[in-house]
Amino acid sequence: MNQKRLVLASPLLEIVISRLSQELIENHTDFANSVVLGLQPRGIYFAERVVRELNRTLAGRYPAHNVPLGYLDATFYRDDFRRRDAPLRPNTTHVPFLIEDKRVILIDDVMATGRMVRAALDAMSAFGRPRKVELMVLIDRQFNRDLPIKPDYVGQRVQTLDTQRVLVEWTEQGAETDRVWLIDKA
Repeated sequence: MNQKRLVLASPLLEIVISRLSQELIENHTDFANSVVLGLQPRGIYFAERVVRELNRTLAGRYPAHNVPLGYLDATFYRDDFRRRDAPLRPNTTHVPFLIEDKRVILIDDVMATGRMVRAALDAMSAFGRPRKVELMVLIDRQFNRDLPIKPDYVGQRVQTLDTQRVLVEWTEQGAETDRVWLIDKA
């Protein structure tokens, strides 16, 4: 039987998103040379929330500017793509801008091994060579890395075992409320 422990929920989740957005504003000011890429499939919901908060906060200072948002699918760039019994289903990539010489903020909901981020870095190369890439994650499973990749912006760090997983539920996906769970796989 799986056991669930609540890690994060509304309204604390909104506070975390607001804090992370403020950190981005400190480092990117008006976002004139910055873009956001949400990592498919679940990182897009977090990216949309962050961009919505950024646009709301920046509206008074830079009224005509919206932070560019795209969706990146790295399915075919994963190192386990051909090793699975069941094929992975690709998601939509929608990057309506070039990332050449831009500061890219790659956003995902949960970071564990680092393999998905590595795949996303490879997938981004089809859209240009960024000046800089930063990584934002809602949850950092900090002791599960297979690759030496570290997020620049973290909502919350959790210590997990290999037998545990993190589940993020968003209202955009049909959940009653936004919640983050730590689940023990028995």
